[in-house]
Amino acid sequence: MADADRRYDLYGPDFKRDPYPTFAAMRRDDPIYQQPGLDGTTPIWFVTRYADVEAMLRDPRFVRDAARALPPEKLPPSTPLDDLLIRNMLGVDGGDHRRLRDLVSQGFTPRRVADLRPRVEAIAGMLLEPLVARGEADLIDAFAYPLPTIVILEMLGVPADDHGRFRAWANALLEPAMTPEKLAEAKRLLTEFTDYLRALFAERRAQPRDDLVSALITAEQAGDRLSENELFSTMVLLIVAGHETTVNLIANAVLALSERPDLRDALAADPSALPRAIEEFLRYDGSVERALNRFAAEDVEWGGHLIRRGEPVIFILSSANRDEARFERPDDLDPERAPNPHLAFGKGVHYCLGAPLARLEAEVALRALLTRLPNLRLSVPHETLRYRFLPGFRALEALPVRWDVRG
Repeated sequence: MADADRRYDLYGPDFKRDPYPTFAAMRRDDPIYQQPGLDGTTPIWFVTRYADVEAMLRDPRFVRDAARALPPEKLPPSTPLDDLLIRNMLGVDGGDHRRLRDLVSQGFTPRRVADLRPRVEAIAGMLLEPLVARGEADLIDAFAYPLPTIVILEMLGVPADDHGRFRAWANALLEPAMTPEKLAEAKRLLTEFTDYLRALFAERRAQPRDDLVSALITAEQAGDRLSENELFSTMVLLIVAGHETTVNLIANAVLALSERPDLRDALAADPSALPRAIEEFLRYDGSVERALNRFAAEDVEWGGHLIRRGEPVIFILSSANRDEARFERPDDLDPERAPNPHLAFGKGVHYCLGAPLARLEAEVALRALLTRLPNLRLSVPHETLRYRFLPGFRALEALPVRWDVRG
């Protein structure tokens, strides 16, 4: 297969600006369809209907670890750096996944998340204080990015003076390196990142603190602990998943509200309606467009197709969440939608462990924005907005907004 064999553009700027017509066409004509992936050659199955995505996410025949689906000679080559970055609970299955998830959960409990609310509110207030009188800003740079980033790095115990270094490291982890030069730069940044983490781990082993890094280092269940590679990979997962998804959730919600001033004003007047509205923001234009690649661990017949062992499969969550067979008026933003069984956080054993934190941060962020920045709205034409080249995410490059400055 090659680029020319692609029936559907799932990567270009026009698609990123509005992927939903493409997803609607795929659900109608090719709900389970194989075409080349990002590299232009590897054939990947793309699944777009809700019923299929929901069921396949829970089906143990579709695995995250390629080693469970491919013979050793067909596995892609890995480096010591790869091993440090991908050995987390999202990259493994079965007993390995349960062990890692249980260990991480001990340092990421619901009570720990609930206790964060006052601190999240304080950070939101701190970020908004210098903005209120300005009347305009790039909401991502000034608020949506720093809020969840500060929260997760404080949870982990990263010193405040080092927070600014993590943006480049996270981008190196997320953005596909499509040229030799970008690949070399990504490798340099990720080596720098792992060196930083190694020093942080050594410091916490010598002097544990009341933070998530110390909790992960000391987490124990039935005499088991995180290995060094698992510790590195888990930190990567928590840092990236702990901020990138919430950055985009906040930004995408504000963008949607800028097109629905009636809803924006209603939520500003009654912030108690925000929790249900956030569920609809997650469904309508969620942060995560696609679940991470799975592999068929055996030959699977599904929907009239034979998915052979070892073939990669991608479940498109954003398409499933707009499936007319599951949701009435799926292209309408309806904050009263109930029930709302969206798949924004996945399904099954890999359901997002950080979902409660994302919901908390989004609620606090939107409450603060809507109550302190009156008439918050987009300040540029919608068609000029650009999305980052992150195939798995709905991530704006910037979100220029303005609001009314009270006299």
